[in-house]
Amino acid sequence: MKDEESLRKYYASRAKEYDNLYAIPEYQADFRLMESCVSELFSGKRVLEIACGTGYWTQFIAPQASNVVAIDMAQETLDIAKSRKGLESVNFRIADAYALPDDLRFFDAAFAGHWLSHVPRKRLRPFLTGLHAKLESGSPVLFAYNPVCFLDNVYSEGHSTPIAETDDEGNTYQFRTLRDGTTHRVLKNFPSESELTAMIEGIGKNAHYRAFKYYWMFWYEATQKPEI
Repeated sequence: MKDEESLRKYYASRAKEYDNLYAIPEYQADFRLMESCVSELFSGKRVLEIACGTGYWTQFIAPQASNVVAIDMAQETLDIAKSRKGLESVNFRIADAYALPDDLRFFDAAFAGHWLSHVPRKRLRPFLTGLHAKLESGSPVLFAYNPVCFLDNVYSEGHSTPIAETDDEGNTYQFRTLRDGTTHRVLKNFPSESELTAMIEGIGKNAHYRAFKYYWMFWYEATQKPEI
């Protein structure tokens, strides 16, 4: 799809400057809290990370997880992720989040940072269908827990890039300019807690929403493969 290819090109072009985000002083308190949370949430889990980008969040998941497969569509960001120290055991792969390869099976946890906001509203359910299909079902382990976690930023006046467009489906778009002078039209939604909760209706339970000053985290237990 056009928006998907546009997003891939944007992040490929932004790869070398992407981690500047994690140096912004105002965000540091939020990052420390989220880093601790994801480390704890995925302890001992076999994790599938969607849209891992430069591997920033991977570095906090991998030391605690039993296994991590991290996918992204841009080779440029994956090259940076692979260069991070301590991630030698992570299996980094080029893959489409909307069409996960058949050989990616099976996991008991999933994570995506800065991804859900780029998913068009009409593709949320199909995306979850494919993601949940990769999670182990019918585990013989008593009280087996299959966490799925998303994190992203809230819209913050003065910090977020202004919303430039809204389409007929309610998706919002920003125009972002990179250091090379190129400008990119990027789909960027800002889901509310109620929208995230509604997103997993019938397919997840024990949902948790945690709001920070500039970010949010949402995680839940996957209960079944959803219908589109």
